Amino acid sequence: MSITVEGPWFKDEHGRTLLLRGVNLGGSTKVPYAPDGATHIAEGVYDHRNVSFVGRPFPLAEADEHYARLRAWGLTFERFLTTWEAVEHAGPGIYDEAYLDYLYEVVGRAADYGIQVFIDFHQDVWSRFSGGDGAPGWTLEAVGFDVPHLAESGAALLHWAEGDAYPQMTWFSNNGRLAGGTMWTLFFAGNDFAPRTFVDGEAAQDFLQRHYLGAMRAVAHKLRDLPNVAGYDTLNEPHAGFIGLADVNTYPSPVRSWCCPTVYQSMLLGAGYPQDVEVWELTLPRPRRRGTRRMNPHSVRAWRAGHDPVWQAHGVWEPGPDGQPRLLHPDYFQHVGDRPVDFYRDYMQPFLNRVAHAVREADPDAIVFLESAPGDSNVHWAAQDAPAVVHAGHWYDGLTLTAKRYFRFLAVDMSVPDQIKLVIGLPSRIRRLYRDNLAHIKNVTRQQMGDIPVLIGEFGIPFDLEGGKAYRTGDFSTHVRALDAYCNGMDDNLLSWTIWNYTADNDNRWGDQWNNEDLSIFSRDQQDDVSDIDSGGRGLEGFVRPYARATAGEPLRMSFDRKARRFELSFRHDSTVTAPTEVYVPRVQYPAGCRVTVSDGEYELDQEAQLLIYRHTPDRPEHWLRIERA
Repeated sequence: MSITVEGPWFKDEHGRTLLLRGVNLGGSTKVPYAPDGATHIAEGVYDHRNVSFVGRPFPLAEADEHYARLRAWGLTFERFLTTWEAVEHAGPGIYDEAYLDYLYEVVGRAADYGIQVFIDFHQDVWSRFSGGDGAPGWTLEAVGFDVPHLAESGAALLHWAEGDAYPQMTWFSNNGRLAGGTMWTLFFAGNDFAPRTFVDGEAAQDFLQRHYLGAMRAVAHKLRDLPNVAGYDTLNEPHAGFIGLADVNTYPSPVRSWCCPTVYQSMLLGAGYPQDVEVWELTLPRPRRRGTRRMNPHSVRAWRAGHDPVWQAHGVWEPGPDGQPRLLHPDYFQHVGDRPVDFYRDYMQPFLNRVAHAVREADPDAIVFLESAPGDSNVHWAAQDAPAVVHAGHWYDGLTLTAKRYFRFLAVDMSVPDQIKLVIGLPSRIRRLYRDNLAHIKNVTRQQMGDIPVLIGEFGIPFDLEGGKAYRTGDFSTHVRALDAYCNGMDDNLLSWTIWNYTADNDNRWGDQWNNEDLSIFSRDQQDDVSDIDSGGRGLEGFVRPYARATAGEPLRMSFDRKARRFELSFRHDSTVTAPTEVYVPRVQYPAGCRVTVSDGEYELDQEAQLLIYRHTPDRPEHWLRIERA
């Protein structure tokens, strides 16, 4: 099957409209396979040039098992993760050819199961060494950071440094700390905000973007002849860093947890000045301040010997005559000269076009999946920008994600950027909120980016809710209810999606092997029968659902009532399409079979393939079908 874009829809080679269902593959791809890079492991972590990602998301010997399972679950369009570090960890311009060979083999194997992919160059808060994943460690070294001292100096919050004290779901705060915030600012806008920062005579922004795009180009060149590679994501959840910040005396996020230094305090901490920092706790209905903590009491520097702190060198602050620092330009990142900056207009949009150009040098027909920062909808796209693009935004039930509890009567309205707006109501109201938040993404896409498809590149749920209660009881009904509510919102908006995530080496203790996250829909620790393809699945009834894989026209409405096991689809046919409509009918929902009713025409049900083939008659413009339990 080939996939193209036409207006707001994905299309196949027959002209049928596709609704894509898939998974992010996989969570532990963020860290090296050898030596084991799970973020709770401190041993050898700073030998970052001598690692290998061969085996991520799983060893080739396991590929058939995992792809067969995903195929059986109806997840045939995967967001396939790789990282800049996986490709170029050994040093600038040194590509890991063994990894690229492995990537070619493991992606190509998916085609044997009818699985299409798009390649996601994944990152979180820049790099493993600033608290996340993505960029190689040498990128931080290149601009002057002393990587082994980032945690002690307060420049980054790191799992292996904090150990058991590592705070739950606080890794994202690293975007506003010194290491992550500085790297993002240099990457997108170093030429404007740090024009005196060079790497081997090259401006830092140009150096970083050149190597990132080069790594992407190397992957696209390697995979260019694989027919099941539909396209490339631009960059997972990019961040503005300090760009546009009105005052460096502020904490740059509405979500406060653990130690929350202001941006200015982060700069001083990295320069070796101890700071008394506010400590916050994530509580309902809003975070609460719990006091202060002395950070970097031993005056450790985040910068290598001989390197001045970047923001001191550019006059944001300076040491005063008394030896104490003083702030010179609190609004330094808000203007370039007399011009107010706009992150999306000035930096993000040009970068996205550069990514599109880079991957299409190697693969001219690649679809480009555009991303922006989570919760933001500020990218504008017009006729002069790259064609054949998709908005691949993310959506999460933010309250459940951060609190690791599912509240049927409480949620956060994610349509309000940079705010925490709690909504209280009956479960039906909360479900409508999910639907409306997803509709908001679709509507803003149409208004600001044009008539292009929307794919929700990430959504999901922590499976260690309430301290991993389901692992002790075996009862995943709460997860099923939540996932069902999320998927209903997707169906109501006729959205394609790739759920986060499938981690082949997930376990109940360390989850997805990264920063105590545990969102994998599969785990060996839940696999009690290796001969049962569904064994090891978590919350399957919530997301393994009927859906219209390929529609001979334009879908008008699609819904699934999980309790009644009733699926309904209506569509307006396209007279130029002769191929039939195909609906995935999972055994998970219909173990005893099902009953089908159609408005007209004829159908056949292939229970082994879990597929309903429907051929409508041409004498009416609209058609419908219904599937119910037998």
